[in-house]
Amino acid sequence: MTYRYAVERTDHSALASGHVLRSAPGFPGFPVRLADELFQRAAVHTGLPAVRLWDPCCGSGYLATVLGLLHRERIASVRATDVDPDAVELAGRNLRLLTAEGLAEREEELRRSARDFGRPSFVERAEDARGLARGLARAGGDLPHEAAVADVFSDPGPVAADLVVTDVPYGEMTAWAGEAPGEDPVGALLASLGRALPPGAVIVVTARTRRVPLPEGVRALERVRVGVRAAVLVRARDVA
Repeated sequence: MTYRYAVERTDHSALASGHVLRSAPGFPGFPVRLADELFQRAAVHTGLPAVRLWDPCCGSGYLATVLGLLHRERIASVRATDVDPDAVELAGRNLRLLTAEGLAEREEELRRSARDFGRPSFVERAEDARGLARGLARAGGDLPHEAAVADVFSDPGPVAADLVVTDVPYGEMTAWAGEAPGEDPVGALLASLGRALPPGAVIVVTARTRRVPLPEGVRALERVRVGVRAAVLVRARDVA
C-alpha cells in the first residue's frame, strides 16, 4: 500500500517558539516542518478523517498547539499531559491559543508590550496572532483541548485518543521524571501507551538520536530521520 502525504513549503515563522506561542527556559520547541510531516504520515495510518490527539510528555504544550493550529480540520480534540505542574500550566496557556478568544487575548498582550516597552517587533507578533486566528476560523474554529498533570509511566487508564505525537526527553534541556522508567524509558513509555490507547491508535515518538529504539519484536509502521532528530511510528496494539 502506498501512503500519500504532502508537506507544504509555507512560512511557519508565526509558529516559532516564543513568537506567538509562549516559551520558557527549559522548555524546548520543535521543528514545525518535521511536526507537520510526522502528523501527516501518522494521520494516514489512522484511517480517520479527524483524530483525537494526545501528547503525554507535553512540556510547554508547544508541539500539541502547533499541530492544532496547522491541522485544525483534521484534529477533533487535543490532550496534553505532563508530570510537571509548571509545564502543564504553561501548556494550558499555549493550548488556549487554539481558540479565537485565546488568540485575541494574546494579540492584545503583544500590542500592549509593544506600546508599554517600545518594542516594535511585538507589533509583528500581534499581527501574526491575528493571522493565526483567521486561519483557525477558516479551518473550523475553536479546538477542544485539555491540559492535565499525569505520569505516563503510572497506569494512565483508558485514554480516548487516536494519535499520540510526543518528543521525549533527551538529557540536554529535559529529563525523564515521574515513576522511574528504568534503563529503557522509551520501551516503558510505549508499553504504557499501548495499554492506555485503543488498539488501532498510532503512536509517534521522536527524540534527538540517530534511531528511536523499539522493544524486541516490535515492527515500526515507519521510521523518519531529519537532521539530529529521529522518529518512529508504531501501532498501539503492537506495543501493548
